[in-house]
Amino acid sequence: MKLSTKGRYGVRAMFDLALHYGEGTTPLRSIAERQGISENYLEQLIAALRKAGLVNSVRGAHGGYLLAKKPDKITIGDIIRVLEGPIAPSDCVADDGNENCKNIEDCITRLIWKDLQESINEVLDSISLEDLRQEAINAKQKDGQHGYLYHI
Repeated sequence: MKLSTKGRYGVRAMFDLALHYGEGTTPLRSIAERQGISENYLEQLIAALRKAGLVNSVRGAHGGYLLAKKPDKITIGDIIRVLEGPIAPSDCVADDGNENCKNIEDCITRLIWKDLQESINEVLDSISLEDLRQEAINAKQKDGQHGYLYHI
């Protein structure tokens, strides 16, 4: 299972907003520059995150984007599911996968995929943007550098 750039870049953009939480709006261009993401691509990701209620936008000269909730209320799982869809290592455990599987009642391997799905969801839902933010702050204090080279 591999995340696409949508999920990875979306987490990076949301992490950037979390780092600047409480400082007002952040222009899309600033996020794109700091994170090394195309502004046009980032615009598409932010639109989906805004539609899902994770990001707010402000128009005008001092406009930009900000988190719609506190960083501790947004998990990595929330972001990934908006941008990637349901997390399912196999079609048979996807939300709509039950109709496609003829052996659903006696398929022993489905139990493996279901356990894997639950484990992935548990990990992604246990990490908030605030957790990442605090880790970056601690790294900065420890190393004396910017500290937010958090690789996803």
